[in-house]
Amino acid sequence: MQQLRTDLITDYDRLAATWWDPRGPLAPLGWIARARAEHVPAADREGARLLDLACGGGLAAPHLAGKGYRLTGVDLSHLSLREAARHGYRDLARADLAQLPFAAGSFDVVTAGQCLEHVPDPYAAVAEACRVLRPGGTLIVDTIADTRLARLVAITLAENLPLPGKPERGTHDHRLFVNRARLLRTARAHGVELRLLGLRPHLREGLGYLAGRRERVRMVPVKATGVLFLGVGRKR
Repeated sequence: MQQLRTDLITDYDRLAATWWDPRGPLAPLGWIARARAEHVPAADREGARLLDLACGGGLAAPHLAGKGYRLTGVDLSHLSLREAARHGYRDLARADLAQLPFAAGSFDVVTAGQCLEHVPDPYAAVAEACRVLRPGGTLIVDTIADTRLARLVAITLAENLPLPGKPERGTHDHRLFVNRARLLRTARAHGVELRLLGLRPHLREGLGYLAGRRERVRMVPVKATGVLFLGVGRKR
């Protein structure tokens, strides 16, 4: 259990039944999964494979449908993997993100969504993601920046305000938030030049969600990367 906090694994097992609840504590992960999937290119060859690190309950599956990939999911939560299997993931593995059970160059796309901020060494996880990505393949990550603003937004506000879709208290540890410069250096050292962009909820849709008039909210790109950000790049 080195690569993800043991208590967090227990939490995700306990919350596994809420992965698809549009107003539950995991709901915003579905919004982010949609934004992440928008950066996944259509498969350019027969038998293309996509690896979803920390796939959870498979929230990306509806947004990847029709892009031509065989989906492989990795997670440490057994119950979450079971949920992902129900939503189109063909291959599943319970594994440490820093020690993936796959050969080098096995995947056309590797995604790592909302997991790097939960592991003791996110840079080792990124290096491993690059290792299993084939040359010319696409890496997509999204996580939380190690800034005071991110601490305020993702912990002080998000975990404490009594709003629908809020994460449970203790979900995030600011000491694990990701240094953007180091993330870029790590990916570059392993053959991937990442481009970063910020993400935030669509304001009008977010207000509609809080008012109970919507079940989902789009995430929109912004220049500022100091809270939630996404990185995308191709392997040399």
